[in-house]
Amino acid sequence: MAKVTMNVKLLEMSENAISLIYVACRQCYSEKFAGDVFADTSIAQEKQVEFVKKIVASGHLSPLEHVKFTFAIEGVSRALTHQLVRHRLASYSQMSQRYVKEKDFDYIIPPTIEKNPEAKNEFEKLMSAIQQSYTKLLTFMGKDNITGESANQDARFALPQAAETKIVVTMNCRELLHFFQARCCTRAQWEIRRLANKMLEICHEKLPEVFSGSGAKCEELEYCPEGEKFTCGKYPVKLNK
Repeated sequence: MAKVTMNVKLLEMSENAISLIYVACRQCYSEKFAGDVFADTSIAQEKQVEFVKKIVASGHLSPLEHVKFTFAIEGVSRALTHQLVRHRLASYSQMSQRYVKEKDFDYIIPPTIEKNPEAKNEFEKLMSAIQQSYTKLLTFMGKDNITGESANQDARFALPQAAETKIVVTMNCRELLHFFQARCCTRAQWEIRRLANKMLEICHEKLPEVFSGSGAKCEELEYCPEGEKFTCGKYPVKLNK
């Protein structure tokens, strides 16, 4: 058992992303076959880049759905992934607590608990106690000849949301923009906000034409839509008249 840190790695993204977005959008306004447009090497890359920037700025985002990013994520809690999978326009493959025995599960400590010595000590004692109880449950079920995944699937009921997990996530560009709007905001919990910022950093590096202005909603709006009660103060609150 140990405290772990978040790790995010880009496994793959769609090849020829700019051209994919370009031809998908052009198909909306042209009788030409997208397959021929995609194969047309006479269309300068600079022209395609500027075109993509314009459609992103205009809000015509459906062509972005053809480009996808796949991330490998580790060192995050089950609490985080419960929030993450609410973003439904995505594909997820997560480490199973049924097929993977959590014999020495790692865990995530929230910063508010970690910075308080008494709270941290209590938290770590709790993690240790849960681990011991989990192991005992497996032992007790083993005496009834219940082993392997049959035992794991019931013993996992005792595991905490702090337990570390690993997950593979695939999102298209349009969903990523929405994800960043919601989860880069300070209203999001610290852990998923940290994940969103790491993913945004990767997306911005790989496809700045789409993600250069991405982030919390306020970054695009230049005002806070959360109201006086919830604003972080970075941007002025837009008051309804």
